[in-house]
Amino acid sequence: MAGAAALQQGAQREAVAPISAALHAHPENARLWQLAGLIHRDLEDLTSSVQAFEQASKLWPEDAMIAHGHACVRFEAGLPASQSFNLAMRLAPASRSILLQHAAALIGEGQQAAAVDEINRELVRNPGWIQGHVALAKVRWAAGDHQHFIDSFERGLLAAPRDPALWRAYVDVFLRGEQYERALPIIERARAVVGAHLAFDVAEATSRSELGEMEAASRLFEALANVQDPAFTEHRLRFLLRAGRLEELAAAGEESVAREPFGRAWPYLSIAWRLLGDRRWEWLEGDPSLVGVYDLSAELPPLDALADRLRAIHLAANQPLDQSVRGGTQTEGHLFQRIEPEIRMLRKAVVEAVERHVAQLPPARAGHPLLIARRSPIGFAGSWSVRLTGGGRHIDHVHPEGWLSSALYIALPASSERNAPDAGWLTLGQAAHLGVDLPPIRTIEPKPGRLVLFPSTMWHGTRPFDAGERLTVAFDVKRPAQAS
Repeated sequence: MAGAAALQQGAQREAVAPISAALHAHPENARLWQLAGLIHRDLEDLTSSVQAFEQASKLWPEDAMIAHGHACVRFEAGLPASQSFNLAMRLAPASRSILLQHAAALIGEGQQAAAVDEINRELVRNPGWIQGHVALAKVRWAAGDHQHFIDSFERGLLAAPRDPALWRAYVDVFLRGEQYERALPIIERARAVVGAHLAFDVAEATSRSELGEMEAASRLFEALANVQDPAFTEHRLRFLLRAGRLEELAAAGEESVAREPFGRAWPYLSIAWRLLGDRRWEWLEGDPSLVGVYDLSAELPPLDALADRLRAIHLAANQPLDQSVRGGTQTEGHLFQRIEPEIRMLRKAVVEAVERHVAQLPPARAGHPLLIARRSPIGFAGSWSVRLTGGGRHIDHVHPEGWLSSALYIALPASSERNAPDAGWLTLGQAAHLGVDLPPIRTIEPKPGRLVLFPSTMWHGTRPFDAGERLTVAFDVKRPAQAS
């Protein structure tokens, strides 16, 4: 049918009308309601998606796919979903992915201990379940257990000591948490049991580089020169930057973007060009119109009410395992999919601001990662809230999955709680975390209701502050598909 075909082709908006017409003619068709739910989910209209899946569930309560979809959209909408996932698990008892989603729903409902127990029980039955080990490590890390967050891997390796995939996942968790010193002995243990493996060499090269052991890292990266992998390419670019090998960095970055025009090399290429005095950095990031600063105070819900809504979903006790947050917490899931009135109003204001910003961008530039030809529709690759407390900050980082990235300030420390005039300010174009001695391209003062938009390839971080709370919303705008 037309609606299903449009959905398969990524034309969800065009699918709404034919699906609505089909439902008017066949209101008892559960599959049509399911399809409507999927379309509205893709359009980030979770209110309509939940309603459609509820109707599908009433019509076909024992269908596993409908039950799973119903549970997912309830969870994404910010509604209680653990009971819905219970039903989905009963109908698809072999699905470990549903089990992990159920655990996430339990955490969202304040039942973290129950979620940990559920994952642990499955790991006892299936000690080689890698996704379960990784999920449990992330939950424990966010709860503040930075010492024993990886204990389940050790138990798993007792049962499967020669499983290279389990060893690789174990090492990777340490790398995600920037625990490079702890990764190195695990890599050696893995080699002793499994033998030589490319993944272990890459992990050791990365760890040595991040720890500043440049001679050892250089030998390892030279031996891996023929590896063609996007993640490895980024590790090598970071090494070349840390080592000050700028000509090599520029050449490798240019080669990488020639292969992958929207790949991960742009932030490193920008730094290389600036340090080498290559004016192409101005073509990439120097135009002031690429960064936009907008006051959304009049379009947002009352900031106190929005702040209370956001605080209520900051459930973790600690920073996430693999994010840039230091001294704070970050919400899970896609914030803009939630259906609370404050969040819907927030999303509407953000979409309108992004549309204004995109409309004023310069014309398309061949090969530019931001100034592309097709710039609509506006969608989101992710959205979340960050709550930083005294001493909190973001280390310099980029968002490789986005097209435009952002910072929207909801609540800020009082002036008396700031240790310096620029405490908490946003910095753009600075990679100090990598030992780069460059000033920021721009610094921006945070103010409640202020939205800052900038290219996702641009380095950004925050200056720390002494006390108080810095509550923000952040999101990545999805790069619109380009004509083939």
